[in-house]
Amino acid sequence: MSNLVIVESPAKAKTIKKYLGNDFEVVASMGHVRDLPQARLSVDIKNNYAPKYSIIKGKEALVKDLKKLAQNSDTVYLATDPDREGEAISWHLAYILDLDVNDNNRVEFNEITKNGVTEGMKSPRSINIDLVNAQQARRVLDRLVGYKLSPFVSQKIRRGMSAGRVQSVAVRIIVDRENEIRKFKPEEYWTIDAKFIPKGSRKSFPASLYLGKDKIRNKEEADKILSDLEDAEFVITNVKNGTRRKSPAPPFITSTLQQEASRKLGFQSRRTMKVAQELYEGIEIDEMGATGLITYMRTDSLRISNQAISEASEYIVKNYGEKYLPSKQRVFKSRSNVQDGHEAIRPTMASLEPDKIKSNLTSDQYKLYSLIWKRFIASQMADCVQKTTQADIEAKGYVFKASGYRVGFDGFTTLYVESKDVVEEKNTELPPLDKGMPVRKREIVPNQHFTQPPARYTEASLIKALEEHGIGRPSTYAATISTITSREYVKRESKTLVPTELGEAMVNLMKERFPKIVNVKFTAQMEQELDTVENGSVKWEELIDEFYQDFEKTLKKAKADMDGVKIELKEDQTDIICENCGRNMVIKVGRFGKFIACPGYPECKNVKKYVQKTGVPCPKCDGDVIVKTTKKKRIFYGCSNYPKCDFVSWNEPVNERCPQCGEILFKKSGKKGTIYCAKEGCGYEKPQPKE
Repeated sequence: MSNLVIVESPAKAKTIKKYLGNDFEVVASMGHVRDLPQARLSVDIKNNYAPKYSIIKGKEALVKDLKKLAQNSDTVYLATDPDREGEAISWHLAYILDLDVNDNNRVEFNEITKNGVTEGMKSPRSINIDLVNAQQARRVLDRLVGYKLSPFVSQKIRRGMSAGRVQSVAVRIIVDRENEIRKFKPEEYWTIDAKFIPKGSRKSFPASLYLGKDKIRNKEEADKILSDLEDAEFVITNVKNGTRRKSPAPPFITSTLQQEASRKLGFQSRRTMKVAQELYEGIEIDEMGATGLITYMRTDSLRISNQAISEASEYIVKNYGEKYLPSKQRVFKSRSNVQDGHEAIRPTMASLEPDKIKSNLTSDQYKLYSLIWKRFIASQMADCVQKTTQADIEAKGYVFKASGYRVGFDGFTTLYVESKDVVEEKNTELPPLDKGMPVRKREIVPNQHFTQPPARYTEASLIKALEEHGIGRPSTYAATISTITSREYVKRESKTLVPTELGEAMVNLMKERFPKIVNVKFTAQMEQELDTVENGSVKWEELIDEFYQDFEKTLKKAKADMDGVKIELKEDQTDIICENCGRNMVIKVGRFGKFIACPGYPECKNVKKYVQKTGVPCPKCDGDVIVKTTKKKRIFYGCSNYPKCDFVSWNEPVNERCPQCGEILFKKSGKKGTIYCAKEGCGYEKPQPKE
């Protein structure tokens, strides 16, 4: 009896093979093997939107090998990832290998462990055609929007542009935030902060003037309050002691993992999902072999199996004690519209501490596994209990409020505390205070403030916004952000996402001509309607037709109304003089990136290669240090005189010399960025100045 199991990746195949043994052949399809060809629309609109699939270019030999293996096997199992995309890959494989989609040949592994694989193989099922149709509906819809709309946008703004269903809305969200920031008018306000010393004590505590809904609007108002309080006697008029309980964050789902990895580790979402895939598929661990370390990482469910909770509880009792277990088992409630096919993201073995396997993991794998492991274990731990104190201090009708806390029981915080985009100010413990106690003023300080505009989106906060609005799906966030940055609709400035002129032009055109495509509520509603395909209540072709008929009319009208119209983008002028006609040359962007051209085109067709200078002289010759990119778009720095000069660096040089040895200094990025000297044996280093 020969059994063939087909998965997506070689790493996953290797791990599963270990558990299934010699009676099974486990091979990889290397992802999708059949898809819509890129060179054409590949959707037959007149024939009920039938997709025209073909073997992906370059995979012909692989498909031939898979067919031969399938023909020589008694049983073929399709074990692609347990989600909508994986179901579609299995369906395509069934078609190519001439398998019956009604046979029980589809197996799912929520975790790549011995138990996970054994349980998955026990219950094969037929391919879920509703799940496949849900994926097809999205694929066809996105192809229709992209291939019909992109040529129009390219013609009106810039050649080579694309306009996708989800990416356009994501860019709009960023553009709208930038417009809010531009329109924002800061308002002045003042606060008055004090430090008081209780009677019989030397330790002061902070407090702030409380005015309710009123504000101190200017310095004159602040000075009047200070004048009123100059010789005042302060008394504590109220003290309230209480207890506050903080519960742990739930285990990760796809979106929260991407957000927390961005905040805590500085990982971009694509990097997070790549590493998570590796942890799921299996890592070679000493004395264990290839082992899947986490459950499936594309999920929006907070459900946890009883076995996993029991293992976590056992670990907590053994390592922290009974008091660190909650009084009753924690159950986290998922949002109402989630797909509950999988558990939340958790370690496959609660007892497998990150430090035990650190030597077997890459740096990224260790960091992400630690994050997932700590978050899950902490989610099953007891609350943190804080003893709080609030006090009112009064003088001449003015009330100052002080608040503080001390930790009565650390609970889950002994292991893990969730990050936030906005770091809350740390609270302090107050000294013993009693009602009626006089306190001495140590200082009262007025502070000027201005209201701040809304913050630009970071990758983490954009993912949160997309999730809250119901735009796209967690598995698509990484690809969406990667697309809008690589297309230069959005650029990264430090950790924030800022729209480019190109991105704003695209959004403005779409808002004017295709308002539904970039309407947040409409897109969210479309996502919900696409989900109905998954439960079999709606035919995907009918859903596509309802959208497309309206979309096609809008596109025809836009083409007619804008016939001969082209949106001109602002071009940055350079100090380079065109040697043919004497004009200042400008920076243009073509399908292969930026270049320098004469603005006198078509009379003058002079063009030059675009070079981005850093303003730093080459440390090896008289050339300039310029910005370069690898084939994978990774930035590095080299000399403009290459190949005559071989200077190259991954780290950005700064126009500053080392005070110890006189060599050029470099900037090292990261959470604690430094400026350092690269000369061997020098060792000079200093913190980067704050922007």
